[in-house]
Amino acid sequence: MYQYKRKVQYHETDKMGVTHHSNYIKWLEEARIDFLESIGCGYTTVEKEGIVSPVVSVDCKYKHTTTFDDVVNIGVSIKEYKGVKLVLEYKITNEKTNDLVLEGKTVHCFIDKNGKIVSLKKTLPNIDEKLQEYIKTDES
Repeated sequence: MYQYKRKVQYHETDKMGVTHHSNYIKWLEEARIDFLESIGCGYTTVEKEGIVSPVVSVDCKYKHTTTFDDVVNIGVSIKEYKGVKLVLEYKITNEKTNDLVLEGKTVHCFIDKNGKIVSLKKTLPNIDEKLQEYIKTDES
């Protein structure tokens, strides 16, 4: 599982002093962008080829809160990839306490500039191969 680290910022907390729930989804995006870039499948690379990858669903299960100045580790892995659909899993943990903060999942498709769904197997086989290499197995 790829690891992305970040520190909770003051402006991300709410009146109760905990991180507002909406920020976790932004953090998933930060980690996803960093992960995909690290394996050679970054948004810039794919978008240069006329393909975009919108989020079609997000699922978050909040387990523990975080507060200002906490450092969190965001694990990202590819759960499923079929050429037209990409499913990523996330686990956020508090670095200091090791508490599981969030378990999440995002589902993405791939579309061309006309909004038509495309298969990366056909349109970007080099990107397809890279994504195939990182599909989560039972051992990972």
